[in-house]
Parts: sequence; structure tokens; C-alpha cells
Amino acid sequence: MQTVFITGSSTGFGREIALRFLNEGWNVVATMRNPAASTLPESDRLRILPLDVTDAGSIRDAVAKAGTIDVLVNNAGIGWLNAVEGTPLDMARHIFETNTLGTIATMQAVLPSMRERRSGVIVNVSSSTTLAPMALLSVYAASKAAVNMLTQSAALELAEFGIRARVVLPGAAPTTSFGNSARALIGQNGGFPETYGDFVGKTMEAMQQHAAGPVTTAEDVAEAVLRAATDPDCPMMLPAGADAKALAAKG
Repeated sequence: MQTVFITGSSTGFGREIALRFLNEGWNVVATMRNPAASTLPESDRLRILPLDVTDAGSIRDAVAKAGTIDVLVNNAGIGWLNAVEGTPLDMARHIFETNTLGTIATMQAVLPSMRERRSGVIVNVSSSTTLAPMALLSVYAASKAAVNMLTQSAALELAEFGIRARVVLPGAAPTTSFGNSARALIGQNGGFPETYGDFVGKTMEAMQQHAAGPVTTAEDVAEAVLRAATDPDCPMMLPAGADAKALAAKG
């Protein structure tokens, strides 16, 4: 029975990914900063481990406790919405430390064992915000665009050892807590620049209109991650959700 190791599994996409793999009969190692907050159902095929992707020691401990990992799903990440000018540099560093460097660090921890076995799959959850320029998402999208190129380049390196790497690109998912978490961070870091007030208002209105149309669900993302993990013919960049697929189709 194969084992999948998932980061950021407490809520949203990560939780749904864990449930989907459990339903498919996999052993699941679901990791999160605070395991006590988990709402995943009990299962003899489920292990819940603490993991902070910005802490090298935490990553080492979780990977060591997990045992053999057949599929790594890098889902942990934080959202952010603001102009470049309104993003404190410390916040920008935190975003890249979590979304980009955390992905690299977890890959580095898992790859030696996969390489020795000449087998394994890495699925990195990115964002459809990387498919087209979007206002107020500059720093966040940059952190995810880096994940896209990281994965594509690493795939060339890892194919030599029988390891696949793929990217899943979710669209907007208003039913998850991701947006609320991003808005809380904005408030904690000074809000939007006052001089951008009119522009922010127009942009937020457009985002609300988008949310009223086809969007992405956590189930869409779980389905895409499962395909990326199990289908050798899966595209390198796999959109997840109706809006992400529509955006990708525009080229």
C-alpha cells in the first residue's frame, strides 16, 4: 500500500486531499502546524504529524517519522492580497519562506529516499494566479510562479532517477478559509495603502463578481492532485477548478 505525505492538511485543500487519498485506499501522512486542530476522521491508515515548512528541524522530524513516502504533496502555503508598495518586506520574505522555500526544503528532505528507490512523485500545489497578471496579487503570484519553474526544472533533473514532478494550479476557492486568512494578514500588516483606495475598491468588486461565477472547490483540487500523483501522462501543469481551466484555455 502506497503512502502520501501532505503538507498543510488542517483545512481547505490539504484536508480534502487527505480525505481523497484515504478514500482511494492509500496510507496518508497528514501534516500541519497544530495537529490538535485536525478535523480529519480517525483511520488506521492515517497519521497526523506536526510540521512547520519554515522550520528545517520540523521537516526532518516529520519526514523521519513518516517512513517510506511514495508521493509528496506540497500544499502548505499562505495567501496575500496587496499592492507591491503596500507589502512590508518582512511580509514578502514570510510569503516566500512559506510558499517557495518551504516547498524546496520539503522536497530536499524527501528526495534522497525517492532517489535511492528510483521511484516517487512530487506534486506541488501552486495557483492559477500565475497564469495571467492579476492586480493586488503581485507578491503572492510571484511566490507561486517560482514554484512552477522550480517544479518544471526539477522534473528534468529527477526523471533520471524515475521520479515525477507535477504542478496543480487551483483557481479561486471562496468556500475555503484561505481568503479569510489572507485578509487577516492584511489587517495585521497595515492594510492597503491609502493612496490605492479607489483602485483597491474597484479590484475587490471585480473579485467579488468573479466569485459569483464558476470557481474552484477543494474537491476539484483533490481530484487534480490524485491525478498528478497516479497518472504518468498527466500534464506538467494541471489546472484545478472551472475558473482555473478557463484561464488556462486562454493561453
